[in-house]
Amino acid sequence: MKSFCKNGVAALALIAATACAWAQGYPTRPITWIVPFAAGGPTDALARSVAERVAREVGQPIIIDNSPGAGGTVGSAKAARAKPDGYTMLVGHMGYMGAAPALYKKLGYDPVKDFAPVFRFPDTPLVLMVRKEHPAKDIKALVEWGKANPDKLYLSNAGMGSSSHLIAALFATSAGMKVTLVPYKGAGPALMDVIGGQVDGMFDQTNTALPQLTEAKVRPLAVTSKVRLPQLKDVPTLHETVLPGFEASTWYGIYAPKGTPREALDKFQAAYLKVMADKDYTDKLVSQAIQLLPPEQYTGEALGRHTEAEVARWKAVAAKNRMALD
Repeated sequence: MKSFCKNGVAALALIAATACAWAQGYPTRPITWIVPFAAGGPTDALARSVAERVAREVGQPIIIDNSPGAGGTVGSAKAARAKPDGYTMLVGHMGYMGAAPALYKKLGYDPVKDFAPVFRFPDTPLVLMVRKEHPAKDIKALVEWGKANPDKLYLSNAGMGSSSHLIAALFATSAGMKVTLVPYKGAGPALMDVIGGQVDGMFDQTNTALPQLTEAKVRPLAVTSKVRLPQLKDVPTLHETVLPGFEASTWYGIYAPKGTPREALDKFQAAYLKVMADKDYTDKLVSQAIQLLPPEQYTGEALGRHTEAEVARWKAVAAKNRMALD
């Protein structure tokens, strides 16, 4: 018995020493972040911005793997099946990590059970933009036009279940309109067709919409934040115009496959918190109308709680608005 106890203690000590050595050496090679949308969209842009800075802190490159399809669920399922060794992570957001369980009858992953939350990004409001030639010159006129022309208002989006799809569907049902939602494999190509006049408009996130608005390639009609944005001070909110109480933003977070060593999660969370303590960087985010959060909301624990709450929230929203996809 004494021999067994000694051997057991020795084994535990060896495991602890191995884990410590692993943690001190990790990471020893590049890390992959899966972005489940095409390159050029808001999710991709924000992910690359964060990855560049986190990579400096952890001492290894972060490679962006664009894996688009089915509103982000294809790439998410890929991440859920990845080896939980700390070298593959998912850039998740409200669509495929919050709303997807309510929208898809068959989903290849569970946002809560199959992932370990690492850290949360700031939130990003959306702006409703229309092609420059559209007859509606303001948001009230667009709603009137949409009601008078059922299913003839074409709004593009980054794919079924993306934030641009979810917010457009919620906007249409809240306003009492029937619109045609046109899915793409990312916000980039969806926006290009608004600019080209192939569709009427779309809800896009501020971090990618602002450059297009600055160049006047599209016309902004409303923002989804509760208050006006300093960068778009002349653009009203949906809340103050046609939909009192309406407020919506895209939230993001980094997730690792369930079973990823705690040491890896902690190292990336610490690196990210250091990035978010850099005022030059956070000022840059604010300039893109991205909304900062209290520091305690950036942690993996906070992201986990938020993910669970969002899954429950979107189940209620989807049921109320009949938003199931299959």
